[in-house]
Amino acid sequence: MKKSLRDALVGRLSGYDRAVEVGVGREPSVAAALAARGVDVVAVDVHDFPVPDGVSFVRDDVFARADAADLGPYADADVVYALNVPVELHRPAAEVASRADADFLFTTLGYDEPSIPVARESLPGDTLYAAERGRRDQRARRDSPGRSQE
Repeated sequence: MKKSLRDALVGRLSGYDRAVEVGVGREPSVAAALAARGVDVVAVDVHDFPVPDGVSFVRDDVFARADAADLGPYADADVVYALNVPVELHRPAAEVASRADADFLFTTLGYDEPSIPVARESLPGDTLYAAERGRRDQRARRDSPGRSQE
């Protein structure tokens, strides 16, 4: 991931208290940078991956979690995010985030279009999508210009 994109993502996500990254894989740089800024970060994947200090890891399947009564690692999230997420994960991740009353922000693979209703935000070298839920657009933990508070 290019530094400019990573920095833009971290800047955008650092306004939350608790973040869950879906599908962290072998690229935990955003999670690590968020943790360094004081965000409580949980990295989730269906496979075990090492994560940096300050980041918690939970092996979990967002497909299964979308239909489960227990929200597991998503329960107290303010934001659920996924980077380069395949189309088939858009809906289950958005469902989990919605049930947790968290925002769902994501980037897609290549030129894939989101499979759910979204708002778009241009970042250096990519587009960040925010799932639309109708209740609010964004929630931030700190007073920040340009961000709405609940």
